[in-house]
Amino acid sequence: MKLMFASDIHGSAYYCRKMVEAYQKEQAGRLILLGDILYHGPRNDLPRDYAPKEVIAMLNPMRNEICAVRGNCEAEVDQMVLDFPVLADYCILMDGERTMYATHGHIYNENHLPPLKEGDILIHGHTHVLCAEKRENYILLNPGSVSIPKEGNPPTYAVLQNGIFTIKGFDGQIVRELQI
Repeated sequence: MKLMFASDIHGSAYYCRKMVEAYQKEQAGRLILLGDILYHGPRNDLPRDYAPKEVIAMLNPMRNEICAVRGNCEAEVDQMVLDFPVLADYCILMDGERTMYATHGHIYNENHLPPLKEGDILIHGHTHVLCAEKRENYILLNPGSVSIPKEGNPPTYAVLQNGIFTIKGFDGQIVRELQI
Protein backbone atom coordinates (compact mmCIF):
# COMPACT_ATOMS: atom_id res chain seq x y z
CA MET A 1 0.00 0.00 0.00
CA LYS A 2 1.20 3.47 -0.83
CA LEU A 3 1.37 5.73 2.24
CA MET A 4 1.60 9.51 2.32
CA PHE A 5 3.25 11.26 5.29
CA ALA A 6 2.80 14.91 6.23
CA SER A 7 3.67 16.93 9.30
CA ASP A 8 3.29 20.37 10.81
CA ILE A 9 0.27 21.81 9.00
CA HIS A 10 -0.08 24.31 11.88
CA GLY A 11 -3.57 25.45 10.88
CA SER A 12 -2.66 26.64 7.38
CA ALA A 13 -5.70 26.23 5.14
CA TYR A 14 -3.56 27.09 2.11
CA TYR A 15 -1.06 24.30 2.69
CA CYS A 16 -3.64 21.83 3.96
CA ARG A 17 -5.47 22.26 0.67
CA LYS A 18 -2.22 21.59 -1.23
CA MET A 19 -1.59 18.53 0.95
CA VAL A 20 -5.08 17.12 0.31
CA GLU A 21 -4.66 17.74 -3.43
CA ALA A 22 -1.29 15.94 -3.35
CA TYR A 23 -2.84 13.03 -1.45
CA GLN A 24 -5.55 12.69 -4.09
CA LYS A 25 -3.02 12.96 -6.92
CA GLU A 26 -0.71 10.39 -5.28
CA GLN A 27 -3.65 7.98 -4.84
CA ALA A 28 -2.18 6.82 -1.54
CA GLY A 29 -4.07 4.35 0.62
CA ARG A 30 -3.55 6.27 3.88
CA LEU A 31 -2.50 9.72 5.01
CA ILE A 32 -0.24 9.61 8.07
CA LEU A 33 -0.25 12.97 9.89
CA LEU A 34 2.74 13.41 12.19
CA GLY A 35 1.25 16.06 14.47
CA ASP A 36 0.83 19.83 14.87
CA ILE A 37 -2.31 19.91 12.77
CA LEU A 38 -4.37 22.93 13.89
CA TYR A 39 -2.39 25.26 16.13
CA HIS A 40 0.60 27.32 14.98
CA GLY A 41 2.40 27.22 18.34
CA PRO A 42 3.84 30.16 20.27
CA ARG A 43 7.31 29.81 18.70
CA ASN A 44 6.11 29.97 15.10
CA ASP A 45 4.85 32.87 13.06
CA LEU A 46 1.35 32.46 11.69
CA PRO A 47 1.48 30.31 8.56
CA ARG A 48 -0.06 31.40 5.28
CA ASP A 49 -3.87 31.51 5.47
CA TYR A 50 -4.01 30.46 9.12
CA ALA A 51 -7.56 29.10 9.43
CA PRO A 52 -7.83 26.03 11.68
CA LYS A 53 -11.61 25.76 11.13
CA GLU A 54 -11.00 25.37 7.38
CA VAL A 55 -8.36 22.71 8.08
CA ILE A 56 -10.89 20.86 10.25
CA ALA A 57 -13.46 21.03 7.42
CA MET A 58 -10.94 19.61 4.93
CA LEU A 59 -9.66 16.77 7.13
CA ASN A 60 -12.79 15.49 8.88
CA PRO A 61 -14.35 14.07 5.69
CA MET A 62 -11.11 12.06 5.26
CA ARG A 63 -11.29 10.57 8.78
CA ASN A 64 -11.29 6.97 7.50
CA GLU A 65 -8.10 7.57 5.51
CA ILE A 66 -6.06 9.34 8.23
CA CYS A 67 -3.77 7.94 10.90
CA ALA A 68 -2.50 10.75 13.14
CA VAL A 69 -0.22 11.19 16.12
CA ARG A 70 -0.07 13.95 18.72
CA GLY A 71 2.32 16.82 18.18
CA ASN A 72 3.48 19.20 20.86
CA CYS A 73 0.76 21.64 19.73
CA GLU A 74 -2.16 19.17 19.99
CA ALA A 75 -4.49 19.34 23.00
CA GLU A 76 -7.76 17.78 24.09
CA VAL A 77 -9.65 20.65 22.49
CA ASP A 78 -8.22 19.59 19.10
CA GLN A 79 -9.61 16.10 19.60
CA MET A 80 -13.02 17.61 20.32
CA VAL A 81 -13.21 19.08 16.80
CA LEU A 82 -11.40 16.40 14.77
CA ASP A 83 -13.23 13.19 13.84
CA PHE A 84 -10.10 11.01 13.89
CA PRO A 85 -7.78 10.22 16.83
CA VAL A 86 -4.95 12.74 17.34
CA LEU A 87 -3.78 12.21 20.92
CA ALA A 88 -1.60 9.09 20.60
CA ASP A 89 2.11 9.75 21.05
CA TYR A 90 3.01 7.26 18.32
CA CYS A 91 1.67 4.63 15.97
CA ILE A 92 3.27 1.47 14.71
CA LEU A 93 3.11 0.73 10.99
CA MET A 94 4.42 -2.36 9.27
CA ASP A 95 6.24 -2.22 5.95
CA GLY A 96 6.80 -5.84 5.08
CA GLU A 97 9.16 -7.20 7.73
CA ARG A 98 10.11 -3.75 9.01
CA THR A 99 8.49 -1.85 11.82
CA MET A 100 7.92 1.87 11.34
CA TYR A 101 7.64 3.91 14.52
CA ALA A 102 5.69 7.04 13.54
CA THR A 103 5.67 9.91 16.04
CA HIS A 104 5.80 13.70 16.10
CA GLY A 105 9.41 13.96 17.27
CA HIS A 106 9.14 16.10 20.39
CA ILE A 107 9.37 13.02 22.65
CA TYR A 108 11.08 10.38 20.50
CA ASN A 109 13.68 11.42 17.95
CA GLU A 110 17.27 10.68 16.94
CA ASN A 111 18.50 11.90 20.35
CA HIS A 112 15.93 9.88 22.30
CA LEU A 113 15.13 6.73 20.36
CA PRO A 114 12.04 4.63 20.94
CA PRO A 115 12.54 0.86 21.25
CA LEU A 116 13.70 -0.09 17.77
CA LYS A 117 15.11 -3.33 16.40
CA GLU A 118 18.01 -3.17 14.00
CA GLY A 119 16.73 -2.05 10.60
CA ASP A 120 13.53 -0.48 11.96
CA ILE A 121 12.35 2.95 10.82
CA LEU A 122 11.78 6.06 12.93
CA ILE A 123 9.66 8.66 11.14
CA HIS A 124 8.79 11.99 12.70
CA GLY A 125 8.14 15.66 12.00
CA HIS A 126 8.53 18.42 14.61
CA THR A 127 11.86 19.85 13.39
CA HIS A 128 10.35 21.16 10.13
CA VAL A 129 13.53 19.85 8.46
CA LEU A 130 13.24 17.00 5.96
CA CYS A 131 15.45 13.94 6.38
CA ALA A 132 15.91 10.53 4.78
CA GLU A 133 19.01 8.77 6.12
CA LYS A 134 20.20 5.29 6.90
CA ARG A 135 21.78 5.35 10.35
CA GLU A 136 23.98 2.67 11.91
CA ASN A 137 21.10 0.53 13.24
CA TYR A 138 17.93 2.20 11.97
CA ILE A 139 16.49 4.49 9.30
CA LEU A 140 15.54 8.09 10.14
CA LEU A 141 12.83 9.76 8.06
CA ASN A 142 11.18 13.18 8.30
CA PRO A 143 8.82 14.42 5.56
CA GLY A 144 9.60 18.05 6.44
CA SER A 145 6.89 20.60 7.11
CA VAL A 146 3.75 21.19 5.09
CA SER A 147 3.46 24.87 6.07
CA ILE A 148 6.49 26.21 7.96
CA PRO A 149 9.64 24.54 6.57
CA LYS A 150 13.01 25.43 8.04
CA GLU A 151 16.65 25.50 6.92
CA GLY A 152 15.77 26.67 3.41
CA ASN A 153 13.59 23.68 2.58
CA PRO A 154 10.39 24.04 0.55
CA PRO A 155 7.03 22.91 1.94
CA THR A 156 7.05 19.11 1.57
CA TYR A 157 5.32 15.79 2.15
CA ALA A 158 6.51 12.23 1.53
CA VAL A 159 5.26 8.98 0.07
CA LEU A 160 6.37 5.44 0.76
CA GLN A 161 5.78 2.88 -1.94
CA ASN A 162 7.61 -0.33 -2.84
CA GLY A 163 10.37 0.36 -0.31
CA ILE A 164 11.16 3.84 -1.62
CA PHE A 165 10.63 6.89 0.60
CA THR A 166 10.22 9.97 -1.59
CA ILE A 167 10.04 13.53 -0.25
CA LYS A 168 8.27 15.88 -2.64
CA GLY A 169 7.45 19.55 -2.93
CA PHE A 170 3.89 20.54 -3.78
CA ASP A 171 5.04 21.27 -7.32
CA GLY A 172 5.63 17.50 -7.66
CA GLN A 173 9.40 17.84 -7.71
CA ILE A 174 11.34 15.13 -5.87
CA VAL A 175 13.41 16.75 -3.13
CA ARG A 176 14.97 13.58 -1.67
CA GLU A 177 14.57 9.86 -2.14
CA LEU A 178 15.79 6.85 -0.18
CA GLN A 179 15.53 3.12 -0.83
CA ILE A 180 14.69 1.73 2.56
